Amino acid sequence: MCGRFALSVTAEKLIEFFGLDECADFVANLNITPGTDIPVIRHSPEGKRVLHLLSWGLLPHWVKNPETANRPINARIETLSEKPYFRDAYHKRRCLIPAEAFYEWKRDGKAKQPYRFTPNKEAIMAFAGLWESWKAPDGEVLRTVCIVTTVANDVMKPVHDRMPVILAEDSWAAWLEGPVEAALAHSPCALSAEPIDKIGEPPLRQLKML
Repeated sequence: MCGRFALSVTAEKLIEFFGLDECADFVANLNITPGTDIPVIRHSPEGKRVLHLLSWGLLPHWVKNPETANRPINARIETLSEKPYFRDAYHKRRCLIPAEAFYEWKRDGKAKQPYRFTPNKEAIMAFAGLWESWKAPDGEVLRTVCIVTTVANDVMKPVHDRMPVILAEDSWAAWLEGPVEAALAHSPCALSAEPIDKIGEPPLRQLKML
């Protein structure tokens, strides 16, 4: 799964890296948690690539009571086309979630050691995501998102059996609006893993710059 990640780059960097036509203001955060508003990249109806803030925890448009509804933060890619909670968004509302790191805990008995996972080459990576738009009776709209996960690769396996789907740059356009098969055909970025003292501390490369 993926329940914590980091994004501390500037809006200007995201605009350049993802070729954004529009970018909402966001607050840099080295410990992004479920339930918060996170930066999400989508295609607008006009075909532009835009970044808006969506609430992390998916709420399908057909839910009647959001107060009691389950709001998953992750969705398994193996069952997206089967489960009603994700099926519609999988076919119609896919998105990218920019991140520079994500975290997971390795369990050893009662002890838990946090690890940080970062891309080897670029400073930023793109998680595959799904988004939804829920409309309240009074007309208020709540837009939500979840991160798509897959089986762990060799770097992730010693820590956890699941990880985010990390899309290669060649796959961004296809994931946003094209055939899913094309989006998943390219190899994702290589990852590095490092044990850390606590979630949210700056990476060593950032500490050296301070």
